[in-house]
Amino acid sequence: MVKDHRTPSDCPGGHDGMPESDAGRHLQNQLEMLIQDFRRSTEPPMPVFVVHAQESGDDDAVAGLVRQLHAGQEAHGTRCAVTQDTYEGATEVRRAAALVRALSDPRKWGGPKAIYRRYAFPRLRLVHAIDDAVAALGDSWPAPAAGSPEAGQDQRQRLLNELAQQRWRPKNTARWRSGLPLFDMAHILPASLVTVLAALLARSEWYVAVGAGLVFLLLLTVLNYVLPGRAPIFLWLRRESRWFMTTTFLRAADQEESTEVSLLRPVRSWKAIAARAYDVAEALTAGGDFHLQLCVLALREDLRDNHRRWSWDLRGFKRPRPPMLFLPHADDRNGGIELIRAISDVRSRRSELDPLLVVAAVRTHDVPRLERSVVQAPPAPDATPPTFGVRLRTWYQEWGRNLRAEQSPSRERSVLPWVMKIPLPHDQLGPLEEGRHHLRASSRPTLARLVWALHTLVLVIALLTAATVMRADALHDRYCSASVLTANRDTRREAAPDGSTECIGIATHDVRFADWLPAPEPGDDVKALDADDETPWTVADLEDHIARLNADVLAHHAGKYVTVVYAGPLSADASAGSSLVKGAEELAGVYLAQAVINENSSVKLRVLVANGGVDLGHQEEMAKAIAAYAAHDPTVVGVVGTGRDLKSSRATTRTLMRAGLPVVSGTNSATYLPREFANWFSLAATDEWQTRQLGLIAAQLRRPDRRQYALVLARDTAKTDDLYTDEQARYGQQMLQRQGFTLLEQRRYTLSGGKPELRSHAQEICRGGRVPSVVYFAGRVEDIDPLMTQLGTEPGCAGKPLAILTGDDLSKADFAGGGQSVAPKVTLYHSALAELETAAKATAFYLDAAKHLPGLRGHRLRYDSPALASGQTALAHDATRALFWAATRDDRPQSRASTWVNLRNVRIEGMATGTIDFTGAPLYGDRTGHSIVLKEVRRATDGTSDTHVLCSRTAGETKRLTQKECRIR
Repeated sequence: MVKDHRTPSDCPGGHDGMPESDAGRHLQNQLEMLIQDFRRSTEPPMPVFVVHAQESGDDDAVAGLVRQLHAGQEAHGTRCAVTQDTYEGATEVRRAAALVRALSDPRKWGGPKAIYRRYAFPRLRLVHAIDDAVAALGDSWPAPAAGSPEAGQDQRQRLLNELAQQRWRPKNTARWRSGLPLFDMAHILPASLVTVLAALLARSEWYVAVGAGLVFLLLLTVLNYVLPGRAPIFLWLRRESRWFMTTTFLRAADQEESTEVSLLRPVRSWKAIAARAYDVAEALTAGGDFHLQLCVLALREDLRDNHRRWSWDLRGFKRPRPPMLFLPHADDRNGGIELIRAISDVRSRRSELDPLLVVAAVRTHDVPRLERSVVQAPPAPDATPPTFGVRLRTWYQEWGRNLRAEQSPSRERSVLPWVMKIPLPHDQLGPLEEGRHHLRASSRPTLARLVWALHTLVLVIALLTAATVMRADALHDRYCSASVLTANRDTRREAAPDGSTECIGIATHDVRFADWLPAPEPGDDVKALDADDETPWTVADLEDHIARLNADVLAHHAGKYVTVVYAGPLSADASAGSSLVKGAEELAGVYLAQAVINENSSVKLRVLVANGGVDLGHQEEMAKAIAAYAAHDPTVVGVVGTGRDLKSSRATTRTLMRAGLPVVSGTNSATYLPREFANWFSLAATDEWQTRQLGLIAAQLRRPDRRQYALVLARDTAKTDDLYTDEQARYGQQMLQRQGFTLLEQRRYTLSGGKPELRSHAQEICRGGRVPSVVYFAGRVEDIDPLMTQLGTEPGCAGKPLAILTGDDLSKADFAGGGQSVAPKVTLYHSALAELETAAKATAFYLDAAKHLPGLRGHRLRYDSPALASGQTALAHDATRALFWAATRDDRPQSRASTWVNLRNVRIEGMATGTIDFTGAPLYGDRTGHSIVLKEVRRATDGTSDTHVLCSRTAGETKRLTQKECRIR
């Protein structure tokens, strides 16, 4: 035999089932050549090979040859099925149907060497289920005898009830496989997986998502399996149901009911399936060839589906050898001949090829029952007769050429076009010569089997799981709110000074900065309302109230609102003594402004909260998050806050300026920011201007008749981002020098464990020969108590008059409530940014605070109420009102560019600190009209502190303070 690239290679032999005759070798070679073509995706037509002996005495040898072919193909890894000699049934057609029913058992196909998983026969099983239901209903269906109990019942419903009892499966089939109940897992598991993914994409915790999927799985399992007497859930989505409704074999010409099966129409689909099942059941009761042909059609479609190449698991690529059915004895006892006829008839009616290859042996006297073969009369003998193998290939080629014509409806009905009868001469049934080999199609595993296989899937799942876990871990380490797959990228986790984690950025969706704060403990440094030190509000309270107002704005006032971002310090570092007072009080002022505005204005205010960390240590990251968010939310018109002067303040303001966002700060007293940035507006008096006002007091402390020493004591900022201290120290030193004091060397104290190290400084200041009479303290409010302790006990200072001047940070001190105190003979002079007493007469601020602020409702509030006395809340409130006024000029929402321009036209009276007036604010220059208070604090006789206001100006007043007006006692 001449070989080419299409010819399979020789089989080395050595396995059971090797052909024992020359005819067997040639038939095996022909089968392997067809398998080789099938492997190359050419989809060759698969005939029904009917082999028979030319002499009746060789019938048993031919049957044995078929069994050898079966054993050989099984050894080659082909999925093979072999029939029994007899099947039960009243007629030959029913026995043929029983034969096909036996083939629906996947265990009948494929030996131990067959690759990939077992076959599935859902379509064939559905046909058997309907047949069993008809048999269970008996001869009285669908026409019960008159007067019987069944006569008054709906016959269609009787059928559906029986099918429901069978779960639409054949009777006596296993309900358990591999220890698991036969749910409708093809749809239940994907539905549960979708539930899990939906929960994960909603940024739920992983255990919530898995729990939701398990609950959904359990619910569907109960509906599908536990509840008796109903059809399986998702029945209309099964592949057998789709075939059942779409095959033209079952389509009646007078069909009036819908046959549509739709994912989105389960009720209509169910009704269509029920109607089709009833029609098929009626046809089955009529008998005839319909049952057998329907079974053959279902078997054929199931095998086509089992070898579908472009399926989700690429199973067709993994099964490169077609299935083979061997019938060693095809006769009337097992219905084999009727099966052969049915296969040919069904194939002739359908236009698709199927992969089933049938090899059947019939006895010599049964050959006429197959009518005539498409193999024509043998040609005239050649001088050299061709070998049996050559004749076999010639017959196959001739059969293939005649197949199209023989399927024509005009041909004789006696023709079986898909049957290829092969007469076997006696000489070809003898023993095979030694050394002769048969062919074997390539057994090399396909690429799909290697790449798209279970082990690859396990590897990919393992890699994806590891990558998902790593990504989820990275997302949880990086962002404040993250699920397995997604994260809210508006907030990030950053390291806090005490080694813990704080949440930085702008809070959107469900992020709450209060969730990242330590649990409150008794004695925490939080503003109190009454003497019992109860907290009037918490950050969590304020965030919840703001979220409710925001939800109302978005739900009912779309297109009629503006958004303002509060940017402040909403983290606390207990180890460093840093409290949440400033951020909590400022946020309260912003919320109060929002509540009042939304209650009284047609244009509403939406507030987003941003956190810059402990003492705004991460304000650059916060500003970038605000700018990124504002880039896709045009309703954001500006920022309120950034109330600390840090080395990062320039970069922060520049980032917001590039985003087109104006900044209105209530408490940041930086001198350089209004001079360098056009988008900077502040209600706070600058450090330089404040120290000039403190110079009015320093001038009264200076005695021209003698030398007086003074020094600046400042916190060391070398390892911090603090710029407020440096500005206070620089301007304080310049002020003392202008007033004629002899300046001692500036001193810088450091922090250890969050506490100031002042003892050595106090010793050197108080024990030397040049004891200062005035100290300018450029520090923070939390350092004042340790300083007073050292000055009150150190010889040289204790009991001697000493004046301490300091800036507005001391306005947060609670001298009246006993939170801070001064040493004996020490007089403390400090500035404050908010003059509340005079402004209180012309503002509704305190009534609004008592109405809206949590923890203050029902209280009678004054300018000196502990919760409001520091002025932080008032300044944040006024800043928010000013920004909102600029953003809603003419009662219409303005763009952020218009808001920036409108800010220079803002003049609002009746605010908590007076009149907010930016109309005279020059570009890149200092404005006037800041609120200012100069206070004097002395020790009272009972050890408490007595605070006295020396002089003040409300916001909007431009008249200069005078030394006479600010006379000290």
